[in-house]
Amino acid sequence: MFRYRVTVAAVLGVALVGGLFASASSSSAKTATTAAAKITPSNLTVADFNRTFSAMTDLQGLRKQGKGAVDVILPDTTSSARYTEFDAPYLKEAFQKAGLVQYGVQNAQGSDATFLTDAEADITNGATVLAIDPEDSGTGSQVESYAAAHGVKVIDYDRLTLGGTRAYYVSFNNVNVGTLLGKGLVSCVAAWKANNPSLANPKVIVMRGSPTDNNATLFAQGYLAVLNPLFTSGKWSEVATPAGTWDPPTAETEFQQSFTANTDTNAALIPNDENGAPIIQYLQTLGVKPETFPTTGQDATLVGLQNIISGYQCGTVYKPIYLEAQATAALSLYLRAGKTPPKSLINGSVEDTVSNTAVPSVLDTPEWVTPANMEKTIIADNFVTAAQLCAGQYAADCTKYKIH
Repeated sequence: MFRYRVTVAAVLGVALVGGLFASASSSSAKTATTAAAKITPSNLTVADFNRTFSAMTDLQGLRKQGKGAVDVILPDTTSSARYTEFDAPYLKEAFQKAGLVQYGVQNAQGSDATFLTDAEADITNGATVLAIDPEDSGTGSQVESYAAAHGVKVIDYDRLTLGGTRAYYVSFNNVNVGTLLGKGLVSCVAAWKANNPSLANPKVIVMRGSPTDNNATLFAQGYLAVLNPLFTSGKWSEVATPAGTWDPPTAETEFQQSFTANTDTNAALIPNDENGAPIIQYLQTLGVKPETFPTTGQDATLVGLQNIISGYQCGTVYKPIYLEAQATAALSLYLRAGKTPPKSLINGSVEDTVSNTAVPSVLDTPEWVTPANMEKTIIADNFVTAAQLCAGQYAADCTKYKIH
């Protein structure tokens, strides 16, 4: 279990993550003018969040009005590298710039029991707000019931807990994430058809994430809305739909079984980079050439980005996690102070299909990233540095796409 509990001394000794990043993405640039204006707790909007975390500084007065700790519990380190590489440091930066001293960021390491134990310990130690991202809704519901019984407010972070009792939900528009995956595959099939004539008749394995994860359901809703009309028309063929998982080795096994049974498969909808990486390695062992077998991904991991520039993955859905982290920190400050967040901040709602309730939400916008816009997004945000991306065998690919 990874756990961070920050004290005053620790805050004074910490070099904020934001100090390491000087550049801003195109999305950050759009908000520069807004961020320069004085932000107050009554007029905060999603557009106020940017790469400098300036909105957090403007909310320090709100922090002074609350009491107790804010704790965040993240799910694991296997479904995506994002939780340790980005979520944890971005969340810490947001809390620190808001002046919050009492906060914690933990990782349950894929254990439901650890997730529950962490939540109970946080509440015992004085948490008045929890932000949780459990691997499944069953665990989330248990945490939220326990929190409610102890007067603690809960925010669903990234995943919605179905049947839960959270106050708010913070994430990206996850149906839109799936739509980007579907449209990205369609665009890539058209672009790579010249290198592989069989793509005139795409035969697709449609992968999905864990069936217990509501995000995976929303992703699938988005990409199937794009792909199903193609399958129904007969222009494309869906050759297999494995059960679904966020465990990369299991995803590889599911793909291999489907591919072995359908050796004329020539494309795959894969919902994230981590699942895609071993599948791409498997295809390479079969002699698959670059830009001939379209695959997709999500989360803009280093391995995913390198698979993209080397021609084995069409693109990835990039989610600027620093926006999600700031929205979560801001909502935490309102709840901790016993205040209702302004309507200007709550920009959407998501249906809890178990409790049949509309959950007030802060939803950020994802973006489809290919070699054409990687420099202006991933590199500009320093999400992955050019030095990391272009290391070793990938230097030539970066030169080809003018990434530096």
